[in-house]
Amino acid sequence: MTMKNRSTASSDTKTRILEAAGKVFSGRRFQDATVREICTDAGANVAAVNYHFGDKKRLYLATLKYWQRFAFEKYPMDRAADLSLSPEERLKVFILQFLRRVFDEGEASWFGRLMVRELVEPTEGLDMVVEEAARPTFEILAAIIRELLGKGASETTIRLCGASVIGQSVFFFVQQPLIKRLFSDETWDRSKTDVIAEHIARFSLTAMKAFASGKKKGDR
Repeated sequence: MTMKNRSTASSDTKTRILEAAGKVFSGRRFQDATVREICTDAGANVAAVNYHFGDKKRLYLATLKYWQRFAFEKYPMDRAADLSLSPEERLKVFILQFLRRVFDEGEASWFGRLMVRELVEPTEGLDMVVEEAARPTFEILAAIIRELLGKGASETTIRLCGASVIGQSVFFFVQQPLIKRLFSDETWDRSKTDVIAEHIARFSLTAMKAFASGKKKGDR
């Protein structure tokens, strides 16, 4: 759903509830969030949740899907999958878009925050997100890495390299409290997204070129 369509639909009760739920669920655990609070923020009757979604669990799943679609539309991976670009360029685009998704602020950050909570305390929503978002996204990354490593690279090595790229990217978001305490004279937050993306890309490309040239034997 585009920003324009969301604005047009904002008067709909169902849409207002989904938008309020994104804010509430991303700010606290599923168990601690209440339907009453969500409906109060949405200016809706509590009965509207049962009418539109059935119950709190189904509302949560619908909220994940709604904000996932919003985040992916705002920061698409189209150029990362564009075969007219070199794999090096595509990797840089992938990392930058991934970081933009997790480092964004306001409502655009809600899907990233929901995902962090899912990783810490998984619900059945994680299975849905894996199939609809995480797996397709990782497949784009894996295709890039497969091309960088060249023929003969095992799927295990490709997956490990992909996990390393994602792990570096997630670290800078999830570990912000630690980073601020470790490096009080350094700022690696949303304002440095481009710098972080460039570093992760250079670091990862150097490692993968070593794999490809046989300097490191990652395949077993």
